Amino acid sequence: MSNKNFQVATLGGGCFWCIEAVFNEIKGVEKIVSGYTGGTAPGKPTYREVCSGLTGHAEVVQVTFDEDVISYKDLLIVFMTSHDPTTLNRQGGDTGTQYRSVIYYHDDTQKEIATIVSEEVASYYDNPIVTEISSLGVFYEAEDYHQDYYRNNTTQGYCSAVITPKLAKLRKMHADKLKGVSA
Repeated sequence: MSNKNFQVATLGGGCFWCIEAVFNEIKGVEKIVSGYTGGTAPGKPTYREVCSGLTGHAEVVQVTFDEDVISYKDLLIVFMTSHDPTTLNRQGGDTGTQYRSVIYYHDDTQKEIATIVSEEVASYYDNPIVTEISSLGVFYEAEDYHQDYYRNNTTQGYCSAVITPKLAKLRKMHADKLKGVSA
């Protein structure tokens, strides 16, 4: 029997490949699943349907983490500083509602912490935070080829141009929260 205090966070901040790559580096993170949520279209959406912008779904990751190693609040601080939470429905060249900045809370405690973190990190940015804070509905797991995308495609153009620099920023800003670094 495990003594770990597992919790789940569901977050969207642009392409799920980017967010997944960030959280793969954070100590206490046990599992990450890329997927879709937040839309109104019936049935399980496909990547193509979500990318059309017509389903209302966002690209998100569900992060299972050990709260005894990293708190939900610290996880959200990493999230809010690893993408631009001040741009509406876009991250870099990725544009559309499927790329919105969003925290899907699982309970009232997560909602409260998300609101606090959003207010606390606002001073880091020149523009207002536009991150949506919403209750989690149905989560749909993305197709297999989207899982662990960066690790499996590090030399792919998008990964090299977008994700690798994002990870360099993460390593500089949050070195104390990285796997393999002692507290």
